[in-house]
Amino acid sequence: MRKVLTTFALLTALAVTGAAQAAQAPAKKDTAKPAAAAAATTKPAAAASHSVKGTVKSMDASTLVITKSGKAGGDMTFSVNADTKKTGDAAVGSTVSVRYRTEGSSNIATAVAAQAAKPAKTQAKK
Repeated sequence: MRKVLTTFALLTALAVTGAAQAAQAPAKKDTAKPAAAAAATTKPAAAASHSVKGTVKSMDASTLVITKSGKAGGDMTFSVNADTKKTGDAAVGSTVSVRYRTEGSSNIATAVAAQAAKPAKTQAKK
């Protein structure tokens, strides 16, 4: 008789637990839907930003051409617009650091920082 009552008590406990889990399952699905909807309405990631240093080869109001420094030299052309942040006085021959993003095949400058000119080295008298 004791075994029958113990078995009945265990089966009742399992039935109650199963019913409680079944009642909670739809509630979990409802909370997942708003999260998925919120993820769909978030802003897309910003375009990747790159940077390069070099010497100004030519520049005008809308374009900047630099010769990259280092072993992988070569010219790079950038589009400059009103949103481009400019620091320092960039001129032909000056060293600049350019942060840019790519849109299709064009490079759009987001920031141009002119490096301060290095002072000329003087030889010390011995």
